[in-house]
Amino acid sequence: MKILILAEHDGKQLSPAVYQVVTAAQFWNAPVEILVAGSNTNTVAKQAAAITGVARVIQAEAAHLAHQLAEDVANIIVQVAGDYQVILAAHSSFSRNIVPRAAALLDVAMISDVLEIKADHTYVRSVYAGDILTTIQSIDALQIVTIHSSNFTAAKNTESNNTDVNNTGAQAEIVSIEVPEPFTITRWVSETRSLSDRPALTSAKVVITGGRSLGSAERFEELLSPLASKLGAALGATRAAVDAGFAPNDTQVGQTGVVVAPELYIAVGVSGAVQHTYGMKDSKIVVAINQDPDAPIFQVADYGLVADLFEAIPELTNAI
Repeated sequence: MKILILAEHDGKQLSPAVYQVVTAAQFWNAPVEILVAGSNTNTVAKQAAAITGVARVIQAEAAHLAHQLAEDVANIIVQVAGDYQVILAAHSSFSRNIVPRAAALLDVAMISDVLEIKADHTYVRSVYAGDILTTIQSIDALQIVTIHSSNFTAAKNTESNNTDVNNTGAQAEIVSIEVPEPFTITRWVSETRSLSDRPALTSAKVVITGGRSLGSAERFEELLSPLASKLGAALGATRAAVDAGFAPNDTQVGQTGVVVAPELYIAVGVSGAVQHTYGMKDSKIVVAINQDPDAPIFQVADYGLVADLFEAIPELTNAI
């Protein structure tokens, strides 16, 4: 039995979630291999090979994979799937774009956003924005699963541990495979990136999220940016704030956005709808600032401040 993990990366760095998926994969007590697809991926492949518990890295490299279309990566998964009993990925926008297609091509079920792995191909996942936990079992010979990565600790590097799955201290083997021909019905057109000196939302140790009550995009930036700069924090937003145009889509925290689990989460003017709390409830410490003492966000907060955010945030920023 072997386990394959689809690695998310930006061409330079592995996503931190990959390390957490490696930990999840240890449940099966079987060799773990990582698929790195892309163009010029030597650096990323070496990072994957240095993760404790990884036996081998499969490097699928081609010019047309510089921008990873779901169709092309799914075809690679289908090509290698016969060697594995379990295929895993972190539950992110990257995997949600690719893994369902691979599962459909392989004619097996996909189990999404798994919180806990149990024996006999049984998994625990949440429904209704985390209000209900369901336990489901897959009878397919090939298990395809996406992992709620914040529920698992990150695996370490062999360099820091001086150990690996075989206790030799060596990094995992990196092997190259032949890549299928590019899928020609779809093509890469362009992308727009939000460049920022702030840490990435998914990996930041501190996240500050603003709600619609901030009133405007100007106030959102004017009020929260100084505090984020002092704390070295990433800025997030509720769906209502994103829909109102206060913040870009990629900053949305919640069920239909990004799931975060920082050491400190500060919710500013956030009411606390279940769709939002689903995306941040695994945070180690939650601080809520809201003028409404009955706001649902206080039910998940470790520290709550009932105050006018337009007064409290500048005071907090000045005090740091």
